[in-house]
This record gives sequence, structure tokens and C-alpha cells, in this order.
Amino acid sequence: MSSVLDHQFGSSDPYTLGVEEEYMLLDPETWDLVQHIDSMLSRVTDDGQFEARINPELMQSVLEITTPVCHTAAEVHDHLRALRSYVAEIARKEGCRFGSAGTHPFSLFERQRITAKDRYRQLVNQLQYIARSELIFGMHVHAAVDGPDKAIALSNAISAHLPQLLALSASSPFWRGEPTGLVSSRQMIFSAFPRSGVPPRFASYDAFAEVIGQLERTGCIADYTHIWWDIRPHPRLGTLELRICDAVTRVEDAVALAAYYQGLVKLYSEEFDRRGELPSYHRILVTENKWLAARYGLEAPIMDLATGRRNRTPLGQLVRRTLREIEPHARELGSDRELEGIRDILARGNGADQQLRVWNANRDIVEVVRDLAAATEVAVAALA
Repeated sequence: MSSVLDHQFGSSDPYTLGVEEEYMLLDPETWDLVQHIDSMLSRVTDDGQFEARINPELMQSVLEITTPVCHTAAEVHDHLRALRSYVAEIARKEGCRFGSAGTHPFSLFERQRITAKDRYRQLVNQLQYIARSELIFGMHVHAAVDGPDKAIALSNAISAHLPQLLALSASSPFWRGEPTGLVSSRQMIFSAFPRSGVPPRFASYDAFAEVIGQLERTGCIADYTHIWWDIRPHPRLGTLELRICDAVTRVEDAVALAAYYQGLVKLYSEEFDRRGELPSYHRILVTENKWLAARYGLEAPIMDLATGRRNRTPLGQLVRRTLREIEPHARELGSDRELEGIRDILARGNGADQQLRVWNANRDIVEVVRDLAAATEVAVAALA
């Protein structure tokens, strides 16, 4: 049985980017989460300039921003700095602060109120405890793709790089006031969601559309946006959406990750144009590497799926190899300067490494939040 899933692949310039970030709203004295989304949004509505760019999320202590469509990572940088600056301004008017990381180090989900929107009410009604405990913060990157079958092939191929993208962005080593021993606790929390994790491999867009069609026809999902894979086609936007990344604290890291993903999309898109096919690997193998990345971060000993080596390889080494492959593409895209931020992450560590450094200095979990809030707003200070 065939299924039709309308799409916009090829309707915009290829490789254009859009970034979404989820921020935590913070009390500037206790550094716990505060339920200020409604009053924050009322200020946005009064202003109007950013109204379409700032939105609520599942919980009232979370704020989501979205950039416009960008051609280069430099444009992403400009928009993220402007949005973070504006969020900082209205947050201070509301007597709060904001921060960006994969989890809040000590806040409890039981104390968070659900946002009063039908989508979120229905989600909690369906998923119950699974949805109520989802006090996590992510970063999503959209990249435009010029064909539906190409989008599926790219998803299959880029899945092998998901562990790299997770380790580079990992910023959630704490949960409920305790170090978890993981660099991305967010991934473990979100894995309880249905239809999440590494996507299955599909042979074509029609095969993908058939699966989505059956889920929709039977009422299991309202539409494909209830598929929460780590990377997924977004037919309505004509993009391939990267969803695996933790929200990152430093704006430069967010921009570097966008450049890295854009380079991967261009690399594999051109290979698909030449060969008509792309490499892909079993979901179990990618999932194992993803687990190792969530546990050990940039030092994770993972399988080198591209070469099939018998010994595992440090994840950072594979990132450097990928960088060499995508750097010519980044130059053509005008994003090579921003891509250099990946080498900076490899040199100093990811957000989880920084949080753990603060924690290990004095075992003060509140200081961890204070530090990440200050680092989130560094770019804001530069604009002032």
C-alpha cells in the first residue's frame, strides 16, 4: 500500500539552516527554575519584533527560541546573539535570569507546571509520567535538502555521526542534584519517550511515508511531528532536522555545531548526487556508539563504523577526521570560520566538562547553575 506525505524538499535553497534552542528560566537568588513563561511571553507580545521567534514549551520554566532561515553559520551566530540578548533583557525585567544546558542540575520535575496549551495537555494525558518527567533542554538544527529520497539517504548516513554530535554538545552531567556519571543525562531521560532514539533505516521516502501513514491512520500519532528521533525528515519545512544535541551554554558552540551539521549535509548530499546511494549502518551499532558518547563524551571509545576496525577509536579522533572531510564544504558555504569552534570544543571540553570542573572545585551545585547562566549570557554582554 502506498502512502502520500506531502513535502517541501527542494522548495528552498539547499543547506540553509534554522536553529531552535530551549532555555531554562532561573531565579537569580536560588538559581532554581521559575515558572515565568507567561509573563515573559506577554512582554514579547508587547514588543512584537521577536514575537514569532520566542515560544513556550511543555513546562512553564522553559522558553524556546527559533532563528529565521539562515544561509551561513555566521547568520546563525548573529541571530542567536540577538535572541539571547533579548531574552536576557526581558528576563531581567521579570526578575529572573536564563541559562542553556541539557538539564537543570538540581531542579525537580515534580515542581514544574505544564504549559496551558492543548498540545501539551494531550501529550501529558497520553504519556503521563514520561512527559511530566521530561525536564530537559535541547538544541535542534534544520538543514534544507533538495529531494525527498535524498533526505532519507542523508538521515541514514548522518546517523553514524550522531554520537559525535551528542558528545560535542553534551551539557547535562547532573540530574536532581546529583552527578549521574554521564555527560548527557538528557539522552537517558528522553529515551523513555516512544518513537525516540536513533531512527530506523528506510529505503526511500515512500517507505518512510508509509510508516508515518499507518501511524496516522490508526490514530497512534496526530502527525509526523510526534516522531521524536535523533534526526528526522521534516517534510513540511523541507529540512532534515537534527535533534540529538543537548542545549549548549556557549553561543559559539551552538554556531559551531550548526556549521558542522551543515557541512555533513553538503558532504553527503553531493556524494548522493554522484553515486545515488550513501553508506548506512545498523541501528544497533549506532545506538551502542550513542550510549558510549552519552557516558564518556569526547573521550568515548567508540566503534569506527566507516572503517570497521577491530579496536575502538576515541570519539574525538573521529570528529577530527570528519572535520577534515567537511572543511572544504564549509569553505564553499562560507561557514569555515564558525566550524573552527569544533576544534575549540575538542581542546577545552564540552559543556558537561565545564560543569564538572565547577562542581569538583567546591561541590556546590548552585554554583554550577550560576556559572552556566553567566556563560550563557557572555555573548549578551558583548552586545551591550
